[in-house]
Amino acid sequence: MGHRALKTFFAERGNEMADKKTFYLTTAIAYTSGKPHIGNTYEAVLADSIVRYKRLEGYDVRFQTGTDEHGQKIELKAEEAGVTPKQFVDDVSGQIKTIWDLMNTSYDKFIRTTDDYHEKQVQKIFKKLYEQGDIYKGFYEGMYCTPCESFFTSSQLVDGKCPDCGRECQPAKEEAYFLKLSKYADRLIEHINTHPEFIQPESRKNEMMNNFLLPGLQDLCVSRTSFKWGIPVDFDPDHVVYVWIDALSNYITGLGFDLDGNDTLENGEDLYKKFWPADLHLIGKDILRFHTIYWPIMLMALDLPLPKQVFGHPWLLQGDGKMSKSKGDFLTVSLLEEKGYDPIAYRMFCLQSHYRKPLVFSYENLDNVESAYEKLVKKIAGFKNEGEVDQKAFDAYKAKFEDAICNDLNTSMAITVVYDVVKADINDATKLALLNDFDRVLSLNLTTAGAKLLEAGTAVDAELETFINEKIAERAAAKKAKDFARADAIRDELLARGITIKDTREGVVWERNA
Repeated sequence: MGHRALKTFFAERGNEMADKKTFYLTTAIAYTSGKPHIGNTYEAVLADSIVRYKRLEGYDVRFQTGTDEHGQKIELKAEEAGVTPKQFVDDVSGQIKTIWDLMNTSYDKFIRTTDDYHEKQVQKIFKKLYEQGDIYKGFYEGMYCTPCESFFTSSQLVDGKCPDCGRECQPAKEEAYFLKLSKYADRLIEHINTHPEFIQPESRKNEMMNNFLLPGLQDLCVSRTSFKWGIPVDFDPDHVVYVWIDALSNYITGLGFDLDGNDTLENGEDLYKKFWPADLHLIGKDILRFHTIYWPIMLMALDLPLPKQVFGHPWLLQGDGKMSKSKGDFLTVSLLEEKGYDPIAYRMFCLQSHYRKPLVFSYENLDNVESAYEKLVKKIAGFKNEGEVDQKAFDAYKAKFEDAICNDLNTSMAITVVYDVVKADINDATKLALLNDFDRVLSLNLTTAGAKLLEAGTAVDAELETFINEKIAERAAAKKAKDFARADAIRDELLARGITIKDTREGVVWERNA
C-alpha cells in the first residue's frame, strides 16, 4: 500500500467488504498516571474523523478507546496523593473521558483495564499461555526505568540513561514470568512479508523488521513482584500481570471476548465475532513495537486472528521534541481551556495538519486557528436558512469534500472546502446544508456555534459585515492620510451601530456589543 496506505484503505475498503460492512478502530488506551497531553488528544481526534467518515459510508462502526490503569508508576502516584490506587485511577480516568467528550469524539466503548470482566479475561489469557508452555518462570536482571516501567539492557541505554525519557535507570533483579517471543518470530516475519498493509507506514515496518525481528527477539517479561497494583496472577499471587498482556488485551476484552468461548453479548450480539479482527489500531509511533510484535505474538499463541492494520502516526511536537508525561513537558486540553481556548478550536488545529506529518504545537499556531474558527462561526451566523437547496451545487461541493477525505485522509484539504463553501456564490440554504453535512465528519460545531451567536444577539448579517469592513478600510485610509479626526469619526459611527473596533498587532478586529 506504500505511502498511500490510508487512501487505499478509505477508497477500496467498501468494495472489499461489500457483504460485511463492519469497521473496528481502536486508539491506544491512555495511561492514568496523569491527564493525557494534547498529543494523546490528537490521536483521539484523528481516530474520530476516520470513524465518522466510515459511518457516513454506511459501515457498522465500532470505535474503542479507554484507559490503562495498572502499574508501579500509578502505585507511587497514588501514595504521593494519599489515596488508594483505585481512587487515583477513578479520578484520572474520569478526567480523560471528560476531555474526550469535550473534543466531540464519538467512541462506542470507553474501556478501563480495572473493569472486572477485563481483569478476569487477562487472568485466563495469562494462565492459558502458561499452561501451554508459552509463558515460563525465571529471573529478570537489568536496568529499570520507573517512570517508563521498562527494563533495558545496558546496550539499549543512551549515555547510561533511559532511551525513552532520558532519566536515570536503576539495576533491578526480580523473579518474573516470560513470554516466549522467539517461538513465534519466524511466523510473525512471514505474516508481515505476506501482508504489506499490516504495519504502516512502510518506514515503521522496516524499523520493526530490521531493529527487532531480524536480529532476534528476547523473551518478554510479563509479570512483576516489586509492586502490587496490577492484576494478580491467580495461580501465583506474588506476581501481578505486567503491563503489556494486561493493556493490549483490551482490544478484544472490550468486545466481550471470553477465552472459553462464552463471549459477553451486547444487545444480543456477539461483538467479538462481529468486529474482530480489528480493521485499524491507530497508535503513536513510540509504542509500535508493542502493537506489531508483542500483541501479534500473543494472538498467535492464543490462535486468534491478527488485526488487519497497525498505523503508527507521528508525534505532536512542542518545540524540538516529543511531548511526554514522563518528561513533564506536556500540555493538556484542560490547561488550554483554563487559558481561555475553546476545545473545538484545538480539534480544528489537529485537523488542519496531515496525519503523516508531526503536528507542531505553539500558542501562536493555536491562536491563529482559534481566530480563524471564530471568523468562520461569525460568518456562518449571518446565513439565513431560506429558500431551496441547490442540489447541483450541493453535490459538487460534497464531491470535493469526499475527494479530500479519500485522498489519504486529507482533513486539511477538507477544511479548505469548508472555506470555499462559505465564500461561494450560492444561496445560504445550500451553504448551511453543506456545512451540516461536512460536520458529520469534522465535528467542529460550526452551524450550532453560529446559531448560538445569533441567539445571543452578537451575530452580524452579511450586509452589515460588508459595511463594517468598508468602514475599517475607510478608517485605515484616513489614518494613512493623517486625517485622524475622520478616523475617530468612523470609530464613533461604528460604535453607534453597536460595533467596537480594536487595533492589534495582527490588524483591526471588531466585535458586536452585547
